[in-house]
Amino acid sequence: MKILIRNLDRTTNEDELKLLFQEYGTVQSCNLVTDKVSGTSKGFAFIEMPKVGEAKAAIKNLNYKTLGENKIRVKKAEPKAADTPED
Repeated sequence: MKILIRNLDRTTNEDELKLLFQEYGTVQSCNLVTDKVSGTSKGFAFIEMPKVGEAKAAIKNLNYKTLGENKIRVKKAEPKAADTPED
């Protein structure tokens, strides 16, 4: 299951996120979204956890948890809306 983490402190890194989510199960991947020019965090990330039960436990327990200076928001990532071709 793909999870979206928002409202991250700009100093949070991927290793911190992985450790936080590994408390609830296997983390398949972690992608901290960064600005292409400055390389700094944009304040959100995606985590993939292969087991749905573990992912749901992580979402339930980590939503609104304080990480760094911010209360993070954690939820299931929605698939990107497909671009519909115009006729």
